[in-house]
Amino acid sequence: MPQTNFAYAAPNGDAAGLPLTLSVFADRPHLRAEMRDDALAAGFRIVQASGLAGLLEGEARPIGDVVLLDCPVVDGAALAALARLDLRAAHTGAQLVVSTSVAALDDVFACMDQSGPQLLVDPGRAERVIALGRVLALISQLRMRELGEEDRLMLLRLTEQVARIAERLDRLAPAPTPAGLEAPRSGFKDSGEGEDRPARAARPSLPDPRLLRRIIRHRQLRARFFDGGLFADPAWDILLDLAAARAEHKRVPVTSLCIAAGVPPTTALRWIGQMTAMGLLQRVEDDSDRRRAFIALSDRAADAMARYFAELEADTARPV
Repeated sequence: MPQTNFAYAAPNGDAAGLPLTLSVFADRPHLRAEMRDDALAAGFRIVQASGLAGLLEGEARPIGDVVLLDCPVVDGAALAALARLDLRAAHTGAQLVVSTSVAALDDVFACMDQSGPQLLVDPGRAERVIALGRVLALISQLRMRELGEEDRLMLLRLTEQVARIAERLDRLAPAPTPAGLEAPRSGFKDSGEGEDRPARAARPSLPDPRLLRRIIRHRQLRARFFDGGLFADPAWDILLDLAAARAEHKRVPVTSLCIAAGVPPTTALRWIGQMTAMGLLQRVEDDSDRRRAFIALSDRAADAMARYFAELEADTARPV
């Protein structure tokens, strides 16, 4: 993609009017320069820009409010650097945007369990800028009450600037997030049988996993006859796959779940993060190998799935 130049006009010519700072870590020089240019165009002040080794060599230096990091290939040194960054970000409150590859996703996901990073899989330039916009939106929510009027306006201008950059890069707009996932509170409907209430009847078990796998195959079959964009909501596919795995007593790596979701990996990761925040999914560490982690249904989500299928079976048995 050709280099695109953007000018950010901050009040009094000061691009750092609002002290939002950012670090860039990437071993590929051209990509590091590109990420740095886009962050500068968005109005951030760069405090570091180096390869991944800089994470371990410059631990005394601040990492800033935001970190953009690229790690498409993992080895022992890279994993150590990511784990240290994860802890530092969790301690300082820095927001992380980490891009990786499908091959490295499980390792990166496993070693970054404290800071809640945005994970991108083989992203394009516009996709990175969109992720930067999400970070700004989050910072806006966290800081808006603390800021004075001038800084508040500056933060809003930064957010708008990032959105314009993303649009001009590829004429690409982010896929809309369903309304129910924008600010999640809970992924459940109140059925009157909450966790603190005694169960009035025996809770049903999940259905035969063979039935669940058949439903999944039937859903995938739609793509042979209809445009896949018509069925771009992956939440139900994620729930079905994890329900089947739970019934089969299998553990699901994040890469496998992204494949089951039937959408691009970065989109699937965003949904997994949202569904985890809603209490539907949970991260499960591997007790025998801390370098691995899995995704599973929460107990409450498993109970909701079991009740859904029990009600579905009862409804099917009723005469029409």
